[in-house]
Amino acid sequence: MNINLPNFNVKNLVKEAGSTLSRVVQLTEEKLGTTERTEYDNEFQNLAERADITKTWTEKIVRDTETVLIPNPQNRIEDFIFEKIEKSKPQRLSNLEHLALGMIEAGGDFGQDLPYGQALIKVGQAEQKLGQCERDFIASSGICFTQPLRKFLEGEMKTITKERGILETKRLDLDACKNRVKKARSMLGQQAKDGVSPEAVLEQVLKDNECVKNCLLVNHFAQYSLKMHINTYRPNVTCVSHRRNSIVNQRLPKYYLRALALHRHLI
Repeated sequence: MNINLPNFNVKNLVKEAGSTLSRVVQLTEEKLGTTERTEYDNEFQNLAERADITKTWTEKIVRDTETVLIPNPQNRIEDFIFEKIEKSKPQRLSNLEHLALGMIEAGGDFGQDLPYGQALIKVGQAEQKLGQCERDFIASSGICFTQPLRKFLEGEMKTITKERGILETKRLDLDACKNRVKKARSMLGQQAKDGVSPEAVLEQVLKDNECVKNCLLVNHFAQYSLKMHINTYRPNVTCVSHRRNSIVNQRLPKYYLRALALHRHLI
């Protein structure tokens, strides 16, 4: 009976395990303060800090915006699941639309010929328009604001995080190599003259390349995210706010006052 076993490269496994162990040792010694570490330059540290701030606040803005647009956490979880399985979200009536249907039905039962019934129907119709405005506002906010920000977090920001992880790995390899060379020289009673071993020089070059790559990447996406934060939401807010304010200021108060007056008269 022939059993096909996967092909394992033992040398690569041993090499990877050794590299991982040396990184763990280096990181542990850095935490304990018993070894030196190579610090990043100020420009990169500032860019990395900006990236962290951008990530933190973008996640909070997206989370809080979704909470305002869909207050019910159960509905948010349900929408998230439907989005992940790529199915259309269920259509739900908002509170305004429920109120509108109730007022229209009540106006029909009171009698469309009576002033109170007519007022209830008109208020219900105004509430329906407000509900439609709210639905349009939620849809527009998702398309123009939360979705671009979420795409930024899941795309560019994830790339930045990945590249920073690679850079940190190169930095740990570099420092571990430097420490090995230093220990070897001390054991032999030799002093470092003008540098370190070719291995350490190679690690330094790899680390510097990753640092430059990260600087360019973080700087590019920091500028991109700033422009996106400014430009995505402004047209959507202006359009929907004008439409909503038009209905609220021109129609709804008048209908409400009329309905209340007729209700007092009816009582």
